[in-house]
Amino acid sequence: MSDDRATERARIQRLARKLGIRPEKSMGQNFLIDRSVIDRTIEVAGIDATDEVLEIGPGLGVLTSELRERARELVVVELDHELADHLRREFGNADSIRIVEGDGRHISLPALGLGPETKVVANLPYSVGTVIVRRLLEAEPRPASLTVMLQREVAERMVAGPPESSLLSLAMHLFAAPEIAFTVPPDAFWPEPKVESAVIHLAVRAEPLVAEPARSALFRLAGAAFRAKRKTLANSLATALKVKKPDMSTILVESGIDPMARPQHVGPPQWMALVARCEADGILDV
Repeated sequence: MSDDRATERARIQRLARKLGIRPEKSMGQNFLIDRSVIDRTIEVAGIDATDEVLEIGPGLGVLTSELRERARELVVVELDHELADHLRREFGNADSIRIVEGDGRHISLPALGLGPETKVVANLPYSVGTVIVRRLLEAEPRPASLTVMLQREVAERMVAGPPESSLLSLAMHLFAAPEIAFTVPPDAFWPEPKVESAVIHLAVRAEPLVAEPARSALFRLAGAAFRAKRKTLANSLATALKVKKPDMSTILVESGIDPMARPQHVGPPQWMALVARCEADGILDV
């Protein structure tokens, strides 16, 4: 561990003891002690003095202090009551920051007084990170971008494409252009998690690739396929749509999809083409 990390870890530990806070594993409380990670995260997010920023799960406020200095407005959402009290004492008098005690899984931008120009920057708890990201992407309005730290394995699943696609990566690509900015080792935190982390940047699309109600139909279709992901698409979708396998094979071929493929081999354009074809044939309600 570098001298800078050791010094910051000691500072964070002293602060936690002073506040009577013991990191809760169930809440994913791993406090960042590497300030270079904070600088890189803010750089990836592209934060400047014109931005309004939403931070979720700020913990002891290490990232918060830097965001407050660089953003025009900062809204911070913290679930833990003791940590929220600490943040109010630390930052509560600043005009440019609002501390909100709440659950990041249930927030909405309008309820926080924020709009679609908001940039989300956060070190998200591992246990609920995926839920929070999907909540923000599927709500109206959506933020302009998300730059968040997650478990590396989860981040890799979010950005994956064929032949490793999933329902999660499909959702990410429909709503945003996701990319992993950099990885973060366990010793960048106190206490150290057992896994590596990664900062992922999602540039949110002005409009999703598929509008409602076709988007819901797409997820119904893809969901049926992924629930039987060891089966070929010809088999799983013939069962799900109640059509004969030869007819399903023809529909898949005409949608640009190999009938023998598994769902993890199919990308968003092919799912979109398949939904349009199934709708035209009257075998999928949209």
